[in-house]
Parts: sequence; C-alpha cells; structure tokens
Amino acid sequence: MDGKEWNAWGEGVSFGLQNGMAVIPYALLKYYRKLNLTGSEAMLLIHLLSFRQVEGMEFPSLEELQTVTGRSIAAIAGELQKLMKEGFISIDEDIDELRDIHYERYNFSGLYGKLGAFLAGAAQGTAQDSSKPAGTVPSLHTGAPAPDGGYGRAFTSAAGKDAEENRSLFTIFEKEFGRPLSPMECETISGWVDQDNYPEELILLALKESVFAGKIHFRYIDRILLEWARNRVKNAQDVKTYTQKFRGGGR
Repeated sequence: MDGKEWNAWGEGVSFGLQNGMAVIPYALLKYYRKLNLTGSEAMLLIHLLSFRQVEGMEFPSLEELQTVTGRSIAAIAGELQKLMKEGFISIDEDIDELRDIHYERYNFSGLYGKLGAFLAGAAQGTAQDSSKPAGTVPSLHTGAPAPDGGYGRAFTSAAGKDAEENRSLFTIFEKEFGRPLSPMECETISGWVDQDNYPEELILLALKESVFAGKIHFRYIDRILLEWARNRVKNAQDVKTYTQKFRGGGR
C-alpha cells in the first residue's frame, strides 16, 4: 500500500477504536469449553458484556441480541435460559427512585465466580501434581472429561433435551402472545419447569385457560398454576375435572 492507503487504513482503525472497546475476560475465551459452554453461548456472553460496557445497555432485548448474533430469537432465548439455569448469569430487578422507573439488568457474578473457581482449581492441581501432562486442567463437573473434550454424553444429552423442551415452550408462548418473549419472561417459564417442576402439559393448559379467559399475561398464568398446585391438579384429566367443577359451581 502507498502512503495514502496506509493513512486511510489508519483512519479506519482510529474510527473503529473510537466507537468503543469491550474488556472480555481472557479466561472466558480460553476455557469456555472447559465450562461446558458452546461457542455460540460464549459469544452470547461476550455480546452481553459488550452491550453493558460499550452501549451502556444492561438488559438488551432479544431483538437487539438477534441483530448482533444473526441467530433466531428462539435460539437466543434457549441459550439465555441455559446460562441462567446453570448459574452463569442472573437477572437483577431494581428501581430508579429518582425517576421512579423499574428496570432489569444482567448479573455476571456467576460467570466470574465459575471462572475464578476454575482457575484456582487449575492452579492448585498444577501445584499438587507436577507430573500431569501440560494443559491438563480440572473439570468443573463431576466425572472425567470425555476424549473429545466434552463432559459425558449423558449430561450433554439430558441438558440438550431440557433445552429443546423449553425452547418448544418459548415458541408456543411467542405464537400465542404474538410477539417475542423478553428474557424475564423466558426466565419465568424456566422457573415453572426447573424450580416449580410443573409438567409442560400443565403449563400449556394454563396458557390455554388464559387465552380462553382473555387474560394473556404471565401473572394470570402463574396464578392458574399456583391454584392448580394447591388443589393437586397434576395432569390434563385433573384440569378437566377441576375446570368443570369450577365453572359449574364457582369458587
């Protein structure tokens, strides 16, 4: 390149740098596979960190994440759910008292904690057993790493099955709501499945009841599920019996 081309190249680099730079933990880039993260999940974490540091956005929408990743909203929602389920990120709720605004933000303390624990374990293992081959690092999960660098087919297949089931729920809810779900709504669905242990069938029936009642919002669906749980409604037949009793005689 001649002098003018080098100048143009330098100006382009300068412009890019002025747009901002994000600080990404090198340990995440180097060891994300050891944390049982896929490349797309690691990149999603990087985008979330970049949104916070460069754009000043602590809770980017699914649409904004779709723009930078080029992936479907359902896929992004599924990965966010997995990251929250496995403790890499969480969602904090807060209130700006001066402006009286409720807002949400991603919390990365889980990610930093896992990276710190991994690095500490790696350092301790190296100090205790210098005879280990170079590059060997301890696993964060129970069981020995698989030859291909994974952490066991049973764990992977089970996690994949759960993610696929939740992704199906996300898709159905988005269709009924007529819009993409927010990360908080995805976390709510995840909580119904993973914490409350509601069967997928029961969640979909509660969604159907909310549509029937013309009250399609998460608080109403959650109230339905809580009421069914109190009355030992566990499957479709129980729902049918309980609904007929409710509509016939009232509460």
